[in-house]
Amino acid sequence: MNGEQHGRASKVKILIVEDQMPVAMMMTFLLARAGCETEVATTGANAMQKAQDGNFDLITLDADLPGISGFEVCRRLKENPFFQTPIVFVSGRCCIEDQQHGLDVGAADYITKPFETFEFAPRLLSHIKTQHDSVVMEAHSMV
Repeated sequence: MNGEQHGRASKVKILIVEDQMPVAMMMTFLLARAGCETEVATTGANAMQKAQDGNFDLITLDADLPGISGFEVCRRLKENPFFQTPIVFVSGRCCIEDQQHGLDVGAADYITKPFETFEFAPRLLSHIKTQHDSVVMEAHSMV
């Protein structure tokens, strides 16, 4: 996790990729209430740039974005073997084929809109914990 820098805990940092600002604002509110820091990207191109430049613990990604689709953003990011940030789709596309496609291009999870607000942040944070635990285990196995 971004967690520990210079001996002090820092907030979990999440990139929200969502072109509908009311939805992005609600997601930001729910994550801030859970103690997370967020940034918002509203297009596929902006998401690619922020994801590659930022140090995010997790990325939420809408499937339908202006320009580059969320599926394509995920595929491009995940084709880089050094890009280990978990990606979770949060999309109004709710058919099983879209959900499967999201997982096939590299997402860790696929949450359909509308989602349950009480489970939103805990579900995302569980992916961050799983990623962090995996990195710790990998580091220990190298020793």
